[in-house]
Amino acid sequence: MVTLYLSLLLAGVVFFLLHFIAQARIASLLRERHPSQWKIIAETESGNPSPFGIWMRLQLALRSPILPALEDASITRWRRVWRYCPWGAWLCWFGALGLQWMAR
Repeated sequence: MVTLYLSLLLAGVVFFLLHFIAQARIASLLRERHPSQWKIIAETESGNPSPFGIWMRLQLALRSPILPALEDASITRWRRVWRYCPWGAWLCWFGALGLQWMAR
């Protein structure tokens, strides 16, 4: 029971880490393969934004239908990882909470 509980917690952490790794991988793939689209995300009219500004604009791009329209299989695959990993993490963590509640 303890092993399952710790495994669920660890799996939740791995899912959340994979969510952030997918963002970084999508950004690097966009920089390498689609520099004009990355320029739209990374630069604004007023100059170069802060890292937080780039992250916010990347979040908007990830949520939009623009990335699948690029028809790049690896970007689409990493976008799916980015999209569904938080769901897996929350399921694992709620499962761990359920185990903890049942063990009382």
